[in-house]
Amino acid sequence: MSPVFPSGTVGAELGDVIEDVVRSADRLAAAAAGLSGAAVRAPSGLPDWTRGQVLAHVAYSSDAYTWLLELARTGREPGPRADPARVARDAVLPAEPLAERLRTSLRRFTDGARALPAPAWERLVPALAGWRHPAWYLLLRGLRELETHHLDLRVGYGTERWPHRYVRWALDDTLTTLAARRFPLTAVTAVDLGRRWTVSAEGPEVSGEGHRLLGWLTGRLPADGPRTPTALPAPLPWPQPPLPGWGRVGDDG
Repeated sequence: MSPVFPSGTVGAELGDVIEDVVRSADRLAAAAAGLSGAAVRAPSGLPDWTRGQVLAHVAYSSDAYTWLLELARTGREPGPRADPARVARDAVLPAEPLAERLRTSLRRFTDGARALPAPAWERLVPALAGWRHPAWYLLLRGLRELETHHLDLRVGYGTERWPHRYVRWALDDTLTTLAARRFPLTAVTAVDLGRRWTVSAEGPEVSGEGHRLLGWLTGRLPADGPRTPTALPAPLPWPQPPLPGWGRVGDDG
């Protein structure tokens, strides 16, 4: 269970996290609405991706999350899943229709989250990659998607703008996974958050501001942010499925 929510329940913080997602979605939608046609076609911070491709990808992901919310609500698949081929089509839309496409997709996701009955948040839903998770984890996946790709747009939104609650959760989630994979870091300390994570029995110990540590672990910032006297290992592909996980599609129990 993610440390955002108490074990065995979605917890009292559920409403707060939903509103974190709403605010993050509003920030990204506003950034998209401010882009000109030339700016949408310009390179993003992701190799070989334009800003239009980033925005189209987020819209597609939001459609997928909305589909999974409805699956959690009813227990039945609500028609076909979102079509990944739409990303390429939407990425070349003019700036204004693309911004509207993103805004509409994000609004459906946040409206669906606000309306989901409490028992449905604990139901397992399948990620496209094949692993399952409780429906509440969609909020955290969505927040990660929004905050990370807002950074990728390169419109002046740096890691220092990431909300503290997001940074704390994402570091907890990422470092739990890295510890299970024996990633060669002894410990990680977020000096501004007052948090320290033990990761492995070998490797350097690193410290720094939480947002810069997360920026490095996600491959968005160079390794000169974390403070360490030795070279750092290359981060694993990110994000990784959460560990301990909830099983894969087709697993028993």
